[in-house]
Amino acid sequence: MSQNQSEIRYLTPPTVDVKKKKYCRFKKNKIKYIDYKDPEFLKKFLNEQGRILPRRLTGTSLKFQRKVATAVKRSRHLALLPFVTDLLK
Repeated sequence: MSQNQSEIRYLTPPTVDVKKKKYCRFKKNKIKYIDYKDPEFLKKFLNEQGRILPRRLTGTSLKFQRKVATAVKRSRHLALLPFVTDLLK
């Protein structure tokens, strides 16, 4: 047993994740209005099932996360984005 434990080999070297600082892309690019008629832009804030991604994943500030959520909901209501889907991306 102890002989096998010392002979552990990895196919790829174990990587150490370097966390990048999250930032709000709206504040950085000075975007004031989020257009609900632009589904391609709004898809960046949705996962594969069509759910809105949380702030902790996107790095969006609270103020703009609320605007993104409102824009996505309006876009869904006008059938520009689906409410539910299997594979969106």
